[in-house]
Amino acid sequence: MIRELKSNDITRVAEIWLQANLSAHDFISPDYWKDNREAVSAALQEAEVYVYEAAGKIQGFVGLNGDYIEGIFVSEEARSSGIGRSLLDFVKRIKEELSLHVYQKNRRAIDFYRREGFQILESGADEYTQEADFLMIWRK
Repeated sequence: MIRELKSNDITRVAEIWLQANLSAHDFISPDYWKDNREAVSAALQEAEVYVYEAAGKIQGFVGLNGDYIEGIFVSEEARSSGIGRSLLDFVKRIKEELSLHVYQKNRRAIDFYRREGFQILESGADEYTQEADFLMIWRK
């Protein structure tokens, strides 16, 4: 089931955020993600966030800022089970256009978004990590 984030979900969602980033972005210092966990927890409370819940446990989430996807994150134990696609399909139903940035070294994510109809619009670099990234866009 996909539903809106509740305040009592923050701890679990922040845990998924941290573990997913550590796993997917081994080219960035783990300290970067750990140092930003509290700021992300605070930001989650203000953002448009939808969680994927199964058997009473949150398995993933998507964070939006308008039509911009801040990220899709799935718990380690639930990866490759269709949760990321379900979350993306959900936001595609409520938005006309979506965009996001993805690190160029994160080939798995780039391939996922391409399969889901996103196109690379431009390349650049993340202002915080200085890692090369792509701006990707999807339109209905």
